[in-house]
Amino acid sequence: MISTYLSHCNLSISEAVVAGQLAELDAYLDTHSLSATWSYQIPELGEGGSCSLFGNLQEAPFLLTDFVTRNSESEQQLSRLQTIAEYVKTATKVDWFGIYQARPAEGIQQLLKLAYYGAPSRPLFPITEAFAATSNNIQTYLSEQARVINNIPDYVAQGGEYYTCDPKVQAEVCLPLLNQQGECLGIIDAEAFEQECFDEYKLAVLVAACIRAIEYLPS
Repeated sequence: MISTYLSHCNLSISEAVVAGQLAELDAYLDTHSLSATWSYQIPELGEGGSCSLFGNLQEAPFLLTDFVTRNSESEQQLSRLQTIAEYVKTATKVDWFGIYQARPAEGIQQLLKLAYYGAPSRPLFPITEAFAATSNNIQTYLSEQARVINNIPDYVAQGGEYYTCDPKVQAEVCLPLLNQQGECLGIIDAEAFEQECFDEYKLAVLVAACIRAIEYLPS
């Protein structure tokens, strides 16, 4: 399972380190249970809806119930995803982390944010080639490959396209959520306010989160 995931995503990190983090995550899930988050604040979007206006929040909260049916099963699933997000926070101390699922939303297929911690951020990312031009989230989903950018200013200076949500972010990792058939069902996104943040240990935590989160995506 771990080796298949790492190979699929083209990640060169130790299987043993990932296995250790997966065991730590499972132990955390056995002893912790956070409440599901069914609504959250989101930023205003700029002209055309492409960029978030950081620091300007929409008055009305975003409601997951508009996209996911709320019942006992989905309540448990989102609780587990929020607990996984909390484990990532505890284990890595990264500044932002989110779990997204590909779902129909507003007439098209989009990445929907199901669980997260950190500053408010946009809830939906259109799964289109046009949006992939600047979005690590969509590039990761479409390519099913890991994207690790440990120095965003340097990446941009070298010509890399980058969608800026929070200007404090200096490093970012996006990883695909793959089921047992190797199909990509979503992504995770982790951001840090310091460069060169994502070492092998933190990447192993994130891979463990992917391997477990796929089990709790709502139907």
